Amino acid sequence: MSQPGEHQGERSAYSAAGVDYASLDAGKRSALTEALATSGALLAAPGGRAIDESRGEPAFVFELGDLRLAFVVEGLGTKSLIARAVEDRLGARAFESVAYDAVAAIVNDLCCVGAEPLVVGAYFATGASGWYEHAERQAGLLAGWRRACEDAGATWGGGESPSLSGLVAEDEIELAGSAIGALPAGRSPILGAELAPGDEIVLIAASGLHANGASLARMVAGRLPDGYRTRLPSGAELGESLLTPSVIYVPLVRALLRSEVEIHYLSHITGHGLLKLMRPRAQLAYEIERLPEVPEVLAFLAAQAGMPPAEAYRTFNMGAGFAVYCASGGGARVVELAAELGLRAQVAGTVRRGPRSVVLAPLGVTYASEDLDLAPR
Repeated sequence: MSQPGEHQGERSAYSAAGVDYASLDAGKRSALTEALATSGALLAAPGGRAIDESRGEPAFVFELGDLRLAFVVEGLGTKSLIARAVEDRLGARAFESVAYDAVAAIVNDLCCVGAEPLVVGAYFATGASGWYEHAERQAGLLAGWRRACEDAGATWGGGESPSLSGLVAEDEIELAGSAIGALPAGRSPILGAELAPGDEIVLIAASGLHANGASLARMVAGRLPDGYRTRLPSGAELGESLLTPSVIYVPLVRALLRSEVEIHYLSHITGHGLLKLMRPRAQLAYEIERLPEVPEVLAFLAAQAGMPPAEAYRTFNMGAGFAVYCASGGGARVVELAAELGLRAQVAGTVRRGPRSVVLAPLGVTYASEDLDLAPR
């Protein structure tokens, strides 16, 4: 008997932590609809055209002359609050880690459409300008941002650093940014149009929390007697484990674009967890027969929050940070390319004929089409 995904009306652990995806997704759909109405403005530029099929995808794609470009804006969320909470023990490493996470969130979204990052912009919003008077903290932040840009093969182009007294708490910082990238010459954007029954789904391992689920992690830590100092079964501290840097998947996508593998879709597994496997709008089912190992910190959070599998896997990445959908027979090569870059990967499932859904066979969990809707109206 399949266990359905959590219904929209149910109170989830993530909702209790202040994140209600039903409301957030409705707002996103409305914004995308308004954005769609502005597509014609690009026609005023020589050779300009909006690729409206990319609306609702991780990055927006447009043409300018012979160039196909992609653009994205992304934020880290509340994970910087965790960095502040453990800064006394981790020092500069705390903000170096979350800066790296922020860039990873940006460039991993950008490369999903087949674009390679060119330039990353930073947005550091503090509650007071005195935030930067902590030399070690500032050094960690800048080092993490720079290192992530270098790992993604992107130039850090600059950014904005407002002091938002009254909007951001005095000792805190909000991290976000943007990026622009280019598709290789002769390449069409990867938007899922070629997805077909029989395609293989390769899941690439995550390192831990990545950039999603920090509000729930903070809620769990707040309920524990030792907070972020709580020891996990392995002996590692919760706070430090939460700040394990995200994986940047750009080098893998770059290798895939230069390989013989026929890539039909790419998905960055962030908010919504494995629901993101059905981000494509096609009436297809995404059946997962093998799930990756769950990072210890995510298993701990799910257990402490009392989350059943259906809820945990639609909230956290649960060990799957990125998904590659390729033509039948190509999955083994994707795994090889990932291994060459030090990434763990496995051929985890198959695309089947619809209805649109995600099936996590080992757990007996099925998510229906209505559980994820990010398309403009």
